[in-house]
Amino acid sequence: MRLSTVPLGAAAALVSVGLAVLAAACAGGGSTHGTSSPSPPAASARQNGVVAFGRCVRSHGLPNFPDLSAHSKPTPQQLGVSDSTFQAAVNPCRHLLPNGGVSQETARQSRTRLADELSFARCMRSRGVSRFPDPTAQAGLSVEMVQAQGIDVHSPAVLRVVQACLPASHGALTPARVREALRNAGG
Repeated sequence: MRLSTVPLGAAAALVSVGLAVLAAACAGGGSTHGTSSPSPPAASARQNGVVAFGRCVRSHGLPNFPDLSAHSKPTPQQLGVSDSTFQAAVNPCRHLLPNGGVSQETARQSRTRLADELSFARCMRSRGVSRFPDPTAQAGLSVEMVQAQGIDVHSPAVLRVVQACLPASHGALTPARVREALRNAGG
């Protein structure tokens, strides 16, 4: 069975959610009031922070880290590094981003996302992937978290369970996200 024809991958689904949250956090995206655009000085300050953030991350061990933009949110896999290496370079620089790099996700959205991810994890365990980890409120789930539990993220048996459990995520995890994350996970 070719990997590209595998319908789903457990860890892949989870890393996409975790990385989406991380990418949102890295992008910053300061709050604007109402529907108006930020003032030119505010936009300039935000851009300066993003440029400084990129320089800082590069100086902390990720020399190929690009300057962030609305369309450029690199993942650890895209940069060819582990999640822990990525975090070690990004975390000391977050203060340079608007809002400290904190996602604009509301508390309600965060609770809903976490509940959906927990529902998915419970389903995985109930269907035989007993060591499948729960997401954390801060980081969601990642391939490394799943693999650290000794789970083969490319196993056909695990992939079948993911497919069966996808509905438990209430749409938070989609087949497209799973396929993309699985490709990023390598293997």
